[in-house]
Parts: sequence; structure tokens; C-alpha cells
Amino acid sequence: MIPRYTRPEMATIWSDENRFRTWLAVEVAATETLATAGIVPKEAAKAIRARADFNVQRIFEIEAEVKHDVIAFTTAVAEIVGPHARWFHYGLTSNDVVDTAQALLIQQASALISLDLQRLSNVLERRAWEFKDTPMIGRTHGIHAEPITFGLKIANWYSETQRNIARFKMASEDLRVGKFSGAVGTFAHLTPELEEQICARLGLKAAAVSSQVIQRDRHAFYLATLATIVSTLDKIATEIRHLQRTEVREAEEFFSEKQKGSSAMPHKRNPITSEQISGLARVVRGNAQAGFENVALWHERDISHSSAERIIIPDSTTLTNYLLHKTSNLIETMFVYPERMKANLDSTRGLVFSGQLLLDLVESGISREDAYRLVQSHAMRAWREDLDFHELVVNDPQISGRVQRAKIEKAFDLKRQLQNIDKIFARVFVKTAASKKRGTLASGDKKGKRRR
Repeated sequence: MIPRYTRPEMATIWSDENRFRTWLAVEVAATETLATAGIVPKEAAKAIRARADFNVQRIFEIEAEVKHDVIAFTTAVAEIVGPHARWFHYGLTSNDVVDTAQALLIQQASALISLDLQRLSNVLERRAWEFKDTPMIGRTHGIHAEPITFGLKIANWYSETQRNIARFKMASEDLRVGKFSGAVGTFAHLTPELEEQICARLGLKAAAVSSQVIQRDRHAFYLATLATIVSTLDKIATEIRHLQRTEVREAEEFFSEKQKGSSAMPHKRNPITSEQISGLARVVRGNAQAGFENVALWHERDISHSSAERIIIPDSTTLTNYLLHKTSNLIETMFVYPERMKANLDSTRGLVFSGQLLLDLVESGISREDAYRLVQSHAMRAWREDLDFHELVVNDPQISGRVQRAKIEKAFDLKRQLQNIDKIFARVFVKTAASKKRGTLASGDKKGKRRR
């Protein structure tokens, strides 16, 4: 169930061919380990290594009859290997192969996602520094609050991405485990030492304890981490959608010359990429819920998790890979309008400085209650009558008679509001802050810059 927009590398990982090829790698590793231990004849292990192969269509033909995918697989391989195939799958149960191979497939998928996370991190870092000193209005509840910079907003996304990178590394490592403990986890036919040796051949750790399956809390954690990652992407996309609204127009998705926004309205420039990111993030979050449901299995194992995992793990890794790619491109190519940001910041004519004015009045000796009443009365009048808040304040004798004009003006100083941006950037970008000057990267690093 691979979506048509899947990137080729991820589609290859979850293909039937690669899935069975990974099963085969697990089987061969087990056979060779058992041969080294003297349990399987060495000539049989050599023959299996040399001859073991399969035909995907033949596996499906056998499965249609036996109704068991692993038996269909081992039968198809045995037809090619010949007499030595009696040592193929020796001492193993189906999920020794399936769960261990799935761990390898997830590691392959995780490698692609890790690269995508790093690319997003790099793009966010570059654009954060590019707009470090670009002022805009901060909004809470969707309403103008106090000034920020666009670079600060992106730096927040970058910092969250660093946490996602750390979480994903932990979740991926937690799933880098295999198991060969048999039908109920007791090593009735092999030993823990052999399990460790087989897993080592495959680059995996042995699960400390298992039943017939690797415990699904690991998979739930992994899927939840993917859901957290795409929730960050949804957060970024939602913000850009808001900034692209006609009434705001502070940033927007790249819109090509031949692109069309509506079949009926030629003027439309819709945030379709951001909307796609938000929509598909919901699918990954929904898949995570199925992952949680898979933790509780009957006794030592049932297969209620299996059918769900055939969908949710390929789909979630595929979608996360895709959405990271789309988000990186979205940030890399988005148009940013600093002039519009400044115009919106100034549109309330000084109202956004009310908090600083309140503090300065208190500092000048006015009680907080009286200061709040004075500032709010002018703010509400300016809001209702579309007046200049600054003028109302400086012309109020209750304020001007008790506070020097210079102090009032300082309350409306944008640079004062943003004076700690450099310090925030120094904390966020610990490794690179010292080399950045005024938010500008080195002169050769302008590729992809989109600005109007």
C-alpha cells in the first residue's frame, strides 16, 4: 500500500522483493551461525549461501494454497536450494525471521528519514539566520501581541527539529533488535548465545527477553516518534498557511509562473503544499494509535498486530520521508515579505507596546492597578476608534505629568523589544552562533533564497 508520491528509495525498501530478500538474509545468517556452532552441516550452510534464492510470484502462488507467508517463502527457497534446504529455517519459528527482518527494514527506512531530518535542520538554520533581524508581530490567540522576528519563529522550528532528531535516534536504536528465542521465547531449540551471534551478524542487538515476537512497545514508541515529527511539520505548515492569508500576506509558498490556484478564480494562490502536509500528518498520527493498540497481544502472541503493521509501518515511514522532503522544499523556496511584516506590525499604531509602557509607568512610581487602567483605557479607545495609541498616551496629562517624554518614547522602541534576539540565537545555534554576523550567512550560501 505504497502511495503514488513515494520517493523511489523508500518504495524500494518496502517492496515485496526487498522484504523477502531481507528474510533471506536473516535465514542465511542463522544457518551460517548454526554451522559455525556445529549444529548445521557446513556443506549445507555453504550450499544455502550459494543457491538460496526465490521468485516473488512463486511465493505468492504457494501462499495462496498454504495460507502462510513464511511457509510459502521457505518452500519457494527450498525448491531452488535442493536437498540441503532441509537445514534452511532450522530451529526457527516464523517470527524469528519476520520480526528480525522487520527490524532491518525499519533501520533502512530510518536511515532515509535521518537524512531528511538533517536536511530540514540545515534549511531551517539557514533561513532563521537570514531573517534573524526581520521584525514582525507576534500573535497569541491569533491576535497581535508583541514584536518578534521572523528568524526567531524559524529558530523555534529548528530547535524543535533538534529534539525530533534526538527522539528519532533513540526510537530507531530501540528497534535495532532481533530475536531467535522460538515459539514462546524460551529458546527451546536454540540458545541465547546463538541468538546474540546471529543478531551480531545482522548488525542488530538481541532482545533481552521476548515471547514469540519482539514486544510491540518498541514499535509503538517508534510510530509515536514519527507522529511527533510530522506534528512539527504540521505546525510549520499551519503557520505558513496563516501567514499566507490574504489579510496577512507576510509569507507564502513558492508559486510558479505556470501554476494555477483555482479552476474558477484566476487570482488564487493557495497554500496547497502546506495543506497537504497538514492533511497527511493526520494519517501518521492515526497510524500511531494503531501502534499503541498493537502492544496488548494475547499471551505470548497473536496476529492482531500483523495485519495493521503491514500498513502502518511502511505508510508511516513513507509519509514521514515524504513530508520531511516537502517541508524542506517549502521552507527553502517560500517567499517572505519583510515590508508587509513591518506594515502589519505598525497597523495597530503602537498598541503592541502596551506591555512595556505598563512596566515603565510602574517603574516611574504609578501603582500597577492605576498604570494598567490608564494604559488599557487608551488601548481600548485606540482599538475602537482606530486612533494612534502613541499619541493618546503622550497627550494624557496623567501620564506625561508623571513620566518623562523620553521614557515614554523608549517604551515604543522596537529595538528595545528585540534586544535579546542575539542571545536567543546564541543559545539555539550553539555551534554556529559565533560565525554569524547580522543574520547573514557566508557569501556563497545564498542558493534557494526566495524573497520579494
